[in-house]
Amino acid sequence: QVQLAESGGGLVQAGGSLRLSCATSRNIFSISAMHWYRQAPGKQRELVATITHFNTTNYADSVKGRFTISRDNARNTVYLQMNSLKPEDTAVYYCNAAFFGTWGQGTQVTVSS
Repeated sequence: QVQLAESGGGLVQAGGSLRLSCATSRNIFSISAMHWYRQAPGKQRELVATITHFNTTNYADSVKGRFTISRDNARNTVYLQMNSLKPEDTAVYYCNAAFFGTWGQGTQVTVSS
């Protein structure tokens, strides 16, 4: 199994930036895609970004050009760099290891207008 731990959330003004981190308990990137999801109050959880085990990336249309997913194999960590943040980006952000079906505890991102 694998454990995930997100960090880096917080309160930021619109137009600002945050970098989320997802630390994994062991290196799984060679076998598992990693996803970032988010869930806003009263809404369904939505997929935001993916990095595959081939290191290719995909993004939701709503964040394309503003968010960047990356990984550091040496640190067993996946990142989500979020720029030009908007109030509608406010949500709890979750990291997911696709192969294992494992989720982190989530980190709150709040963007004020």
